[in-house]
Amino acid sequence: MVARDAEARLAELAITLPSPPTPFGAYVEAIQSGPLLFLSGMLPVVGHDPVYFGRVGEELSILEGYDAARTACLSGLAAARSHLGSLNRVRRIAKLGVYIAAPDKFREHPKVADGASELLLDIFGAERIPPRVVLGVSSIPLGMPVEIELVLEIEP
Repeated sequence: MVARDAEARLAELAITLPSPPTPFGAYVEAIQSGPLLFLSGMLPVVGHDPVYFGRVGEELSILEGYDAARTACLSGLAAARSHLGSLNRVRRIAKLGVYIAAPDKFREHPKVADGASELLLDIFGAERIPPRVVLGVSSIPLGMPVEIELVLEIEP
């Protein structure tokens, strides 16, 4: 099976990646170890500007949480492209973690996480979508609703 051309899919979908995010502290956005690219936790930001604040199920709706997860994933892809030069070097997404700030009684975590998962499916195709971990947490840095974790297997 021929892998989908991720850069061409971005163009077909009319998706423009934001500028790569800049760290909010003393860390780097991406580091490569062998064939794996580990990305720092990605927040729903564009560059260094937060797009969403609050907890899903309180200040934010499920739809806003979905968009926050998608926005965070776009930031992750921007960081990956900045490091790799092209998203066509992504062989597969090895892991997707989605952390959602929500109240104790919130139960719709998968619907929020689909904002990231469906974006990856649209860009990379079913053959490269990852296993995923979705967790509800009491808070996320800077009061944002979602944090995304990505590990990518890359071509040499």
